[in-house]
Amino acid sequence: MTVEPSTLELMDRYWRAANYVSVGQIYLLDNPMLREPLLADHVKPRLLGHWGTTPGLNFIYVHLNRIIRERDADVLFVCGPGHGGPAMVANTWLEGTYSEIYPNISLDA
Repeated sequence: MTVEPSTLELMDRYWRAANYVSVGQIYLLDNPMLREPLLADHVKPRLLGHWGTTPGLNFIYVHLNRIIRERDADVLFVCGPGHGGPAMVANTWLEGTYSEIYPNISLDA
């Protein structure tokens, strides 16, 4: 099955957004959209999550979503809350389901 270039472009953009949101969760306390110059005070003193795990989980997530949409597949992606937690939070926040469960966390960052 061939994937349209426009679909791949959208998937790449989503994957990059998920990586950005994930790395912000891992490293930053404040200023995730970099609306001001990054300061040392914005960086967490203790990191939670693991960047090495995150891009791969985000990659799997975006491709599983494509398969779900194209094939109307029933899929359960099981991922523990440890090192991969930021990836799962990023993806569910981007797709809107995180804010459905936690309404105090809005989609407008």
